[in-house]
Amino acid sequence: MLRKLILAASRSPRLERVIVDSPVSGDVVRRYVPGPAIDDAVRATRDLTGSGLTVTVDNLGEDTTTLEQATAVRDEYVALLRALSAAELTPAAEVSVKLSAVGQRLDEKQTLENARAICAAATEAGTTVTLDMEDHTTTDSTLEILGELRKDFPTTGAVVQAYLRRTEADCRELSAAGSRVRLCKGAYAEPESVAYQSRLEVDKSFVRCVNILMAGDGYPMLATHDPRLIAIGQDRARWFGRSADQFELQMLYGVRPAEQRRLAHDGYTMRVYLPYGTESFGYLVRRLAERPANMALFARSLVARG
Repeated sequence: MLRKLILAASRSPRLERVIVDSPVSGDVVRRYVPGPAIDDAVRATRDLTGSGLTVTVDNLGEDTTTLEQATAVRDEYVALLRALSAAELTPAAEVSVKLSAVGQRLDEKQTLENARAICAAATEAGTTVTLDMEDHTTTDSTLEILGELRKDFPTTGAVVQAYLRRTEADCRELSAAGSRVRLCKGAYAEPESVAYQSRLEVDKSFVRCVNILMAGDGYPMLATHDPRLIAIGQDRARWFGRSADQFELQMLYGVRPAEQRRLAHDGYTMRVYLPYGTESFGYLVRRLAERPANMALFARSLVARG
């Protein structure tokens, strides 16, 4: 119930104004989203890579309702990649793309062409792209577009969500040699028919998927802040004979930054998911929904800044 309430809050323009415009809570939001512009993303990326971290940059915004908007998002990513390259931040920095932002719900053919243009720009910049996964209604379409992109851009990364019941099978399909696969828990409100509902069920699914990916020939990317799941991932990597450079860990910008640096210092590839853009409110609320315990972290931040 709490998760559903949090997701409903993400659609409230009034609440967004209160949170983002407040001097205190707005400052907290900026802890997790460094700013609205490419320059903000480049600055934060430089700081992170200077600490030994790697980065995946996401331009926030998925409520694309016209093909013109989709083209504008494509152009933003192309400009972002050029800026990252000019700042000599690639290949340590890559980009993450939501296909809904480049037209998925409007025209799949145009979506593929937009995604292809971003992948081409990434190749020119000396880096790559990961396709974010969204709600379950888009999963098949996203994987189909991924397959098309990988024909020309084989390093294009996939994302799978442990809370979906189908994900173990998707992991088996995606664990081929050279396949980059990010495993996360999932952050959308999904019906019980397609998704596990309890935290325990999701965690168990996450571990089963870790085993499948570590046993395969691909490159697993474990996206979680849970110390227990991170430890399990490290153990499973050792069990399957993987060295620290044969998989990576991922966390969100602003969450457990000291632990991110510690893991990087210990020799793990620690990639930070770095969002930027004007849609920071919806992004933050979805992160709270992904794990409602994050609400306590947000509340503590407000108190500390107050």
